[in-house]
Amino acid sequence: MKNVLKHKEMGLVIILVAVSFIITIKNPAFLSVDNIMNILKGNVVLAIVSLGMLLVMITGGIDVSVGGIIAATTLFVGNFMVSYTGNVILSFFLGMVIGSCMGILNGLLIAFIKLPPIVETLGMYSIISGFMLYITKGAYINNIPDNFPAFGRITVLNVIPNGRGGMTGVPVQILILAAVVVLTHIIMKYTKVGRGIFAIGGNRLSAERLGFHVKKITVFVYGYMGFICGTAAMTHVSILKQIDPNAFNGYDMKVIAAVILGGVNVMGGEGSITGTLLGVALFAVINNGLTLMKVSSYWQKVILGVFMVFSICFVVIGKRRAGRHLAKVDIEEG
Repeated sequence: MKNVLKHKEMGLVIILVAVSFIITIKNPAFLSVDNIMNILKGNVVLAIVSLGMLLVMITGGIDVSVGGIIAATTLFVGNFMVSYTGNVILSFFLGMVIGSCMGILNGLLIAFIKLPPIVETLGMYSIISGFMLYITKGAYINNIPDNFPAFGRITVLNVIPNGRGGMTGVPVQILILAAVVVLTHIIMKYTKVGRGIFAIGGNRLSAERLGFHVKKITVFVYGYMGFICGTAAMTHVSILKQIDPNAFNGYDMKVIAAVILGGVNVMGGEGSITGTLLGVALFAVINNGLTLMKVSSYWQKVILGVFMVFSICFVVIGKRRAGRHLAKVDIEEG
């Protein structure tokens, strides 16, 4: 038990429980089944994208083009569905391919042209946003084929009492998130690429000396980020049943904030799926709780910013203490 309490994730759990308790006292509706389902469904896209961002940030990189990639994917696939078919499997596959292609392009420019990730992905976001605005003129796509929204309404395990005499279940979008969690876990835990991702974030030069192909792994990571964005894009369409080309403006900041809240080391080399999902949960609970307590949207941004800065400070201070401890051990052994 003592070892468990040392993990950063346990600290996040304690904070999450404490915040949830405070919000429940202020508004008991927070723990209603309907509200919990709204939190899950409303933040599943954020959770999916955060898992891709986790890998990027572990390598010491960052991707601020995610909002543009998601929006562009929804636009292209949305037009495809309207013009040709609303087949769910084909639409998801097409979204994944389009997202992957844009992510791979990011990775190639970063790995081989050696552009700084923040500069390259910001430029990519600007290019995509410009094209989106030119093509759509800001107009929505509303006439999505009926079978896609029908897919988005599917629920499983319909055994949860909804408080109104009926039963509700887990949204299908949560199953998509679960699949992404499993895939990301396999990559991080059981592949050489996963070990390379941590090695690159720890020390790029050392990773090369250990035999990891840094450039290929970098391209893979950003390609996987694009794949995740494509998946998230279609998940988003299945929830809202329409396509808004401006829906993801500034979305990258939400994703980065959630991942940082989850305890990823902004310098690279550290991060976990559990911590990231807890960070998303904390982000979602704070947002939902502040809304239930009728806190102004302006103050919501301030409060979330404070949490983000606090989390960064926690990571940096923890790393410094660990460094001093290692230095002390070395001196004593010497």
